[in-house]
Amino acid sequence: MNLLPTRRRRGFRQIGEGLGTLDREVFEAIAESPSPLLDSVMPPLTRAADHSKLWFAIAAALAAFGTPSVKRGANRGVVSLAVTSLVTNQGAKRIWRRQRPNWVLVPLTRQVRRMPTSNSLPSGHSASAAAFAVGVGLESPAVGLGLALLAGLVGMSRVATGAHYPGDVLAGFGLGAAVAVFGGRVVPTAVPTRIPAADPLWVETPQRPDGEGVVLVVNPASGSGTGARILDEVREALPRAEIVELSDDDDIDEKLRSATQRAEVLAIGGGDGTVSCAAAAAVDAGIPLAVFPGGTFNHFAKDIGCDTVEKTVQAIREGKVSCVDLVCLNEKQMLLNTASIGAYPMFVQTREKNEHRIGKPLAGMYAMFHTLRHGEPVRISYDNKTLQTSLFFLGNSTYLPSGFAPSRRTRMDDGLIDVRILETGRRFSRLRILLDLALGRLERSPLYHEMRVPEFRFTAVDGPTVLAHDGEVGAEVTEASFSVRYRALAVFRPAA
Repeated sequence: MNLLPTRRRRGFRQIGEGLGTLDREVFEAIAESPSPLLDSVMPPLTRAADHSKLWFAIAAALAAFGTPSVKRGANRGVVSLAVTSLVTNQGAKRIWRRQRPNWVLVPLTRQVRRMPTSNSLPSGHSASAAAFAVGVGLESPAVGLGLALLAGLVGMSRVATGAHYPGDVLAGFGLGAAVAVFGGRVVPTAVPTRIPAADPLWVETPQRPDGEGVVLVVNPASGSGTGARILDEVREALPRAEIVELSDDDDIDEKLRSATQRAEVLAIGGGDGTVSCAAAAAVDAGIPLAVFPGGTFNHFAKDIGCDTVEKTVQAIREGKVSCVDLVCLNEKQMLLNTASIGAYPMFVQTREKNEHRIGKPLAGMYAMFHTLRHGEPVRISYDNKTLQTSLFFLGNSTYLPSGFAPSRRTRMDDGLIDVRILETGRRFSRLRILLDLALGRLERSPLYHEMRVPEFRFTAVDGPTVLAHDGEVGAEVTEASFSVRYRALAVFRPAA
C-alpha cells in the first residue's frame, strides 16, 4: 500500500493548521497591544473605507486635478474596485467560509460600531483597496505607490479593529491586485511609444497679443451653442481678429479658401471634420492653423493640447507653433486623425456611449461583442494578402495603447501611419477574438494585424465600401491609398 499520498495530505493539513494558528496568534498579539496610536487612527480609517467611500473620494480628486495618466488611472482604479467588490462578496466569501475573529479581545475604544457578519475570508476592504491602488498604479506608478501605502494601512485597520485575521487581509490584497492586473491585460495601459522619433519641430512665429492677422471661421450655431461661445470668447480675448460667421447654407471650403487669401493665421472653430477642411486650406496657403474645439469629441484639438479656447488663445498670443503630420487620402484629401471601413465607427460609438457608465474596459469588451455580432464585414486586399475584416482602423501617427482600443497620441509628427485590422473571415474567428480579448492576448492573436508604415494601400475586393474619416462618413471607395505628409501642418499649440 502506497502511503506517500496520505503522508502528503497529512503534511499539507499540518501546514494549514500551523498557518491558522500563527494567524490567530498574530491577531491576538495586535488586539491585546495597548496603543493610543492604533486606538485613535485605525477606527476612523476603517470607517472611511466602508463601502469604498475613501477610494471614490480619492478617484474624484484625481479625475478633477490629475494629469491625463492620473485621470486614466482613476478610471481604471474605480473599475477594478467595482469588479473586485463583486468577485469578493458574491464569489470568494461564499466559497471560503471562515468565522470572524473574537473581537472581544480588541480594546473597546478600537472596536468598530457594527461588526460585520459575513464570512471573514477574504477581507473585502483590503481587496477593494488593493484593486484601486494597483489599478491607478498601472497608469501612474508614482501615485499608485502612495495609494499602495494607504491601502496597506486600511488592511492593517481591519486587523486592529478586530474585523479580520491578518491572513484575511493578505488574501484580500492578493485578490484585488489580481483583478486589477487582469484588467490591465484585457485593456492595456497607454504607455508612451518607444518608436524613435525626432524632436518636435517648433516654428518661429510673431506673437499676436491682440489677434492681429488672425481670421477665425466659425458657425455660431454649431455644437449646440459651442460655436457662439467660441465667437464671444475670441472677440473678447483677441479683439483685432477678424471673424467670419458661417451659416448652414455656406460652402465651408469656399469660405476657408477666401479667408486664407487675407489671413496670416487661419483659425477654425468646429469639430474634427471641419478642422480637417481648414487644415487642407492652411497647408495650401502656407499659413499656420489655430484650432478652437467646437465639436463633440475634438480629438485633434485634445491631442495638440488645445482642448479649451483659453489654451488656443494663449498659444496665439505667445506665438507657439509646431509642425504635425497629415495623411493624404488618394492624393487629394487630408486626414487629421483616423479613417475606417467596416463596423469600426459602430465600435467607437458603442464604446463611448457606455464608457461613462461602466468604464472603458467593460465598455470596450461590450462594444467589441456588439460590433462583431452586428457589423457588416468587408473583404480587402493589401500587401499580397486578402482577408475579411469587420474592424479596420487607420490613424495619423502612432496611437496608444496597442491593441484594438486606440484612444490617444503622444506625438503627431513621427511620420507613420498606424494600421490595425481584426480578421473575421476564419472559422470561429469572432469567438477566438473575444476569448483573446478576455485573456489579454489579442495583440498576439493571428487574427489581429498591427503595423506602422509611411504608406498604406488597400482594395475592396467585392466592390465599393464606405470610408469614414475624421468623424465623418465619407464617400464609397474601391481603392484607397494613404501616405504621410511629414510635418506638413503648422499649428498653434501650448509649449510642451
